[in-house]
Amino acid sequence: MAENQFAVIGIGQFGEAIARSLTNLGAEVMAIDIDEERVDYISNEVSYAVAMDASDKKALISQNIHNFDAVVIAIGDDFEQLLLCAVNLLELKVKRIIVRAKGEASRTILEKLGLEEIFSPESDVGVLVAERLINPNVISYLKLPDDYQIAELKPPRKTIGQTIEELNLRDAYNLSLITMKNEIMVMKEGKELPEQHITGVPSSNRVVTENDFLVLFGKKKDIQKFIDING
Repeated sequence: MAENQFAVIGIGQFGEAIARSLTNLGAEVMAIDIDEERVDYISNEVSYAVAMDASDKKALISQNIHNFDAVVIAIGDDFEQLLLCAVNLLELKVKRIIVRAKGEASRTILEKLGLEEIFSPESDVGVLVAERLINPNVISYLKLPDDYQIAELKPPRKTIGQTIEELNLRDAYNLSLITMKNEIMVMKEGKELPEQHITGVPSSNRVVTENDFLVLFGKKKDIQKFIDING
């Protein structure tokens, strides 16, 4: 099986967004939903789209679900189906299970099953909104263990015009630059719209511009220090 193969079970608004985002990041994605219309709708946007009942263990086995790198359960409306699906995936020893919980009661039950990667979109989005209100430079971030995070930032004011080498990220802030994104305006259907492009691994002489975004890895306090000093 190729690397970066994921299954997304439940193609509502949230599951669809995850499936599309993974596809845009270059992953192979299987979208699964019991609703054939939803499957048809997303079929051209993902590698595979399957209409089936994910609470049916045999149906999951037929799709070799245990071979995927990770499975996201994004079922939003039917907690019983979500629960049966989660139990099936656990019994099939899926490598990594990420599951959506709606409310604390749902989260508690899922935790009792031994599931560790549980997310609550409403809560997580609320945290991000609060973070952005406090710190407008932060576009998005991914929390990691031990207070590490991957953060996408607008370049702080003083960094614009400097090269990557001049930022001295590792020595001065104990941070690593994963990549950079650049935003340009393009014409689409008669409208000028922003479009972002990944620049890969930036060279040391790459100059930071106001249209860039920095994707950094490090401790939260060190990322904040970088923003505060250069803001």
